[in-house]
Amino acid sequence: MTSQTTIETAGPGDGAPAAPSGGSPASGLRGHPWFTLITVAVGVMMVALDGTIVAIANPAIKDDLNASFADVQWITNGYFLALAVALITAGKLGDRFGHRQTFLIGVVGFAAASGAIGLSDSIPLVVTFRVLQGVFGALLMPAALGLLRATFPAEKLNTAIGIWGMVIGASTAGGPILGGVLVEHVNWQSVFFINVPVGLLAVLLGLVILLDHRAENAPRSFDVLGIALLSVAMFCLVWALIKAPAWGWGDGRTWAFIAASVLCFALFALWETKVKEPLIPLGLFRSVPLSAGVVLMVLMAIAFMGGLFFVTFYLQNVHGMSPIDAGLHLLPLTGMMIVGSPLAAFLIGKLGPRVPLAGGMAATALAMYGMSTLQTDTGSGVMSLWFALLGLGLAPVMVGATEVIVGNAPMELSGVAGGLQQAAMQIGGSLGTAVLGAVMVSKVDSDLAGNWKDAGLPPLTPAQLAQASEAVQVGVAPVSKGMPEAMVAKVTDVAHDTFISGMGLASLVAAGVAVVAVFVALLTKRGVNADAGMGPGHI
Repeated sequence: MTSQTTIETAGPGDGAPAAPSGGSPASGLRGHPWFTLITVAVGVMMVALDGTIVAIANPAIKDDLNASFADVQWITNGYFLALAVALITAGKLGDRFGHRQTFLIGVVGFAAASGAIGLSDSIPLVVTFRVLQGVFGALLMPAALGLLRATFPAEKLNTAIGIWGMVIGASTAGGPILGGVLVEHVNWQSVFFINVPVGLLAVLLGLVILLDHRAENAPRSFDVLGIALLSVAMFCLVWALIKAPAWGWGDGRTWAFIAASVLCFALFALWETKVKEPLIPLGLFRSVPLSAGVVLMVLMAIAFMGGLFFVTFYLQNVHGMSPIDAGLHLLPLTGMMIVGSPLAAFLIGKLGPRVPLAGGMAATALAMYGMSTLQTDTGSGVMSLWFALLGLGLAPVMVGATEVIVGNAPMELSGVAGGLQQAAMQIGGSLGTAVLGAVMVSKVDSDLAGNWKDAGLPPLTPAQLAQASEAVQVGVAPVSKGMPEAMVAKVTDVAHDTFISGMGLASLVAAGVAVVAVFVALLTKRGVNADAGMGPGHI
């Protein structure tokens, strides 16, 4: 890799370049690597937290707004879809205009959209503002990585990303716990209102601390056609996967969107070889480790986010836990991600990423297999074992795959690399929710009628069966007022057993995805991150 230099500015309105770190207290504060890490961590925490905190609030939102299972999926998928579509373009904006500016705009917009969700009284409004959350989250996530990439020297970057990964991992895994406390003791709206003060803190810190860095050969133009083609390609792909359960996998509309996605991806790849300053220089993917890191993030997110979507319904609707109890039962997952992230950074620094990443995905596969064995009467100890193993397995991937992607990209493409990393994770999360959701729906639809009949329950009309299936997909027993107690017990047993069989199959699919990821991890290696003048001062 050729060495790069960066242009350092204090941000809009500051006429003079920033003083080097180590001078006056003000100059030492602005652009200081560790303070920069703290600042971006506060902003990123909002986005990571929102990826899972909403999962614990979904049942409350469903009941309060009279939403269907598909509506609940859209609250999650709309957010992931917007993030996935916008992340790479947002990374390019950061490379062009500076990561400080895009980070601050992203934080302000994300916090404002969060407040708007809390004030919404209908599912369409919630989904609309969730999409806006995703767009603004896309601005700040790659900007955060770009700021770290430019601020920390090569020998410290892995440590910084380890701490950054710990924040994301802890926030992602801690979302259900915080969400449980807020939903049970306040309301579901508070899950979104909490982002407003956090966003305000991130903005204040950013204005005081963040220093803008731009590579001398940063892009000077926009690949507008490339942006359009990539955005349409990703939208069509994820849209097809989300709608396939309702339309059917053999439906012409499903395959029309998939075909449109493939065509747009092909046209995008062709165009990127022609344009002077491409959105994603395809030469990036000549790096096998970088490509493997991107694929690894997708596979990890499919297994993790797709699996977690059903666990919250399992804990609350099958085990009858309150939101806060459900969150507390996921504490082993949170704790192991917090402990595992710095440990993973240390191991990756000593051994390189290959062994820790492969080991992490192997542990993830085993954990997902274990989760496929959960039953209606499984005790807390067994659940905690599998949740802890999942957290321990995910931590090295959160840290290592990020370092592999960002560290193997040149400085002037740090925003694009950050966008690739986050886009991979968000696409994986959306695919996981959609694909594993389809597995769940298919299994419930195929088993429910037979289980209902075997229990000796009165036959259902096709419309009643469809309505019952929708309830069972989230672990709810389709009982009605006035139903005899003995029949309620039978219906509940059938509903929970059918849900468990669907969740078990979805977990096995997630385990298979994690096994594939083990082999992908073997293709990774440490980033050759040796840019000169990467940081403004000593660490």
